[in-house]
Amino acid sequence: MKPAVLTIALLTASNVFMTFAWYAHLRNLAHKPWIIAALLSWGIALFEYLLQVPANRIGYTVMSLPQLKVLQEVITLAVFVPFAIFYMRQPLKLDYLWAGLCLMGAVYFIFRR
Repeated sequence: MKPAVLTIALLTASNVFMTFAWYAHLRNLAHKPWIIAALLSWGIALFEYLLQVPANRIGYTVMSLPQLKVLQEVITLAVFVPFAIFYMRQPLKLDYLWAGLCLMGAVYFIFRR
């Protein structure tokens, strides 16, 4: 598998874990003490790091650091928007489109040669 494709796949999986670690407790553990939410979130975040660290190491062989960062932000938004809408039951907003367009601009500028 090409390093860029593997990087994108690993960062996407990592972001799924990250998003659940950061935000799912707001829905599922709202009535539990924060320390329980923190400990469970740290447990989920371990899996994020087990994917994110190799993803960045692999990606850094074919991308610059700024390219990796912008790619990460695009993937974060691509994972977060469906999570917010479908899992957290947040309304779909036009602001998601504008944010996505801004990120597309960032991708263009950081990856152009």
